[in-house]
Amino acid sequence: MRIFVNDKPLDLLSYEELDSKKSYESIYHQSEELPAQITWQDDILFHEPSHDLIIRLLYILRTRKLKDLDSITLVTKDKSALKQFVKSRFNIIKAAGGVVTNKKQKVLLIFRLGKWDFPKGKFDKGETPEQCALREVEEECAIKVRTKRHLYNTWHTYTQNRKSILKKTYWYEMECLDDKNMAPQKEEGIDDIRWFYEADAKIALVNSYPSMRFLFKQFIKNHPKPQIL
Repeated sequence: MRIFVNDKPLDLLSYEELDSKKSYESIYHQSEELPAQITWQDDILFHEPSHDLIIRLLYILRTRKLKDLDSITLVTKDKSALKQFVKSRFNIIKAAGGVVTNKKQKVLLIFRLGKWDFPKGKFDKGETPEQCALREVEEECAIKVRTKRHLYNTWHTYTQNRKSILKKTYWYEMECLDDKNMAPQKEEGIDDIRWFYEADAKIALVNSYPSMRFLFKQFIKNHPKPQIL
């Protein structure tokens, strides 16, 4: 499980999931409290962190701009308990959206709040994740789509009305069926909407959120390339 806290990745892993080939700048074992001489740079790994340490880490991630930090990883024998505790520190809301492609294998991006993004939105009462994703994509982009498959779930945090929010977004790979009336939903703060080839989408997403770049990597990794006959 990867959570983007203030745009920094926090990975919650079991020992089976820990990548033995990845190197870490700093490694701490069974830390009860935050080490006094910690250097916030590159990748940091904590084995079996205590609840007090997790609370402190979340506070620092939320309140400080750690420009030299690449990621923090928490690894434990009981991943389920770790996830449950981390999520208990937030109010959780759910949303859903889509990574949409057309017949030319272009990818659809929207421009909202000064950044390129993928269309998404919060659940209406009684909706399933897939129903929410379809509705939000069609409303925000004025297109018709169909869902191909569930792609990935992203998690990111933000603060609203002094409350710490953890947002879970269900993402679906989608195919565009009709875009002749395509237009950005201005009332949702969307200023532009465009089709991009994969390479151009990567460039556009430089001006986006780390969680969206991570999502696009998952899409590329799992998206079959068209066969050349």
